[in-house]
Amino acid sequence: MRIRLARTEDIPRMAEIYEKARAAIRALGIDQWQTGGPGAGTARADIENGISYVLESNGVVVATAAVYVGHEPSYDAIYGGRWVTDNERYGVIHRIAVAPEARNSGAASSIMSFCGKLARGEGVTSLRCDTHEGNVVMRHTLEKNGYVYCGVIYLPDGSPRVGYEKICP
Repeated sequence: MRIRLARTEDIPRMAEIYEKARAAIRALGIDQWQTGGPGAGTARADIENGISYVLESNGVVVATAAVYVGHEPSYDAIYGGRWVTDNERYGVIHRIAVAPEARNSGAASSIMSFCGKLARGEGVTSLRCDTHEGNVVMRHTLEKNGYVYCGVIYLPDGSPRVGYEKICP
């Protein structure tokens, strides 16, 4: 497996992975990504912003994630808990998605590990991520990879999400 910056030619495959992830989330009975979720436009914007990465297996893109270092306004207030660190600058992971044929292969863990190394290389000591409370698959993946549940954040549209943070190794 190899992780690299996403390229414009990856957009159709990334959009396909997002659509299949959206269907899997819908099967959980939750509304995350069901309206206005990531697609080709999001992939293009993330690539243009230099924050989109893909994981390849045997030359085929099987996972994607957006990661950047900075500040996520939605994380300014957290309810029912607190962030692990009080850092103003941290790594942020969004839009992790794995193709169905690569689920349970370690792809999500590989891309999360990569994000941690990337963030550490940028001089930050922690990574933050959020997901829908009912997204048990993502929550399990986060916890398995050392992320700690910190509380509830609210997206700009008012939707609640559970926030996680991990100290970068």
